[in-house]
Amino acid sequence: MAASGKNDKTRSAGLAERIYQALKNEIFDFRLMPGEHFSESEISARMSASRTPVRQALFWLEHEGYVQVYSRSGWQVRPFDFTYYEALYDFRIVLEREAVRRLCGMPPGRCSEHLAPLTAFWIAAPRMTPGKALSLMDEQFHTTLVQSTGNSEMVRVHVELTEKMRIIRHLDFTREDRVDATYNEHARILQAIEDQNTGEAQQLLTAHISQSKAEVRKITLHMLQQASLQPVSP
Repeated sequence: MAASGKNDKTRSAGLAERIYQALKNEIFDFRLMPGEHFSESEISARMSASRTPVRQALFWLEHEGYVQVYSRSGWQVRPFDFTYYEALYDFRIVLEREAVRRLCGMPPGRCSEHLAPLTAFWIAAPRMTPGKALSLMDEQFHTTLVQSTGNSEMVRVHVELTEKMRIIRHLDFTREDRVDATYNEHARILQAIEDQNTGEAQQLLTAHISQSKAEVRKITLHMLQQASLQPVSP
């Protein structure tokens, strides 16, 4: 009986994980719209699952800030707040400018060692096509800059920022022109750091993140508009 109970818990946890990922993808792709209301029973019926794993998945999404409890029995996809996301972008700029300053101040050999994997991917390797895989590589680029400082608290905060921003940042990798711009801007940032030109590297990084912030806002507004025009399924 004990083994059976353990297996049931394992299966429930696995189902909750699958529901969590499915709902997160729907939020990211605007199939569940910002501000949209839904109930646990609706998700249970759609996912062919009991309410226990559905509730667990929703609690995980709530903890990450993607949904919120709307009433005693209902939920809501958290409405978009561009002021909030733009504040996160600004915080990232502060952290990464400091990381760049520290990188440029390192002995050249040590600095080059930190940059080597980034240079190999963003300059030497063939370019990837738009998509979520490239978005994750972009996250790794920026996180690696902060990791190079050796400051675990800076890294922790940066990782948390990255997770909170992922819902909109991945949109910057859905268009060829934005992918080309990212590759070119990353290459220039890496070269400026390699040259230990702190001012130029910080300026390039600030412009890169600020442009991404502006483009993501435009893409998000366009996608929200397009999603709102889609016919409602019967």
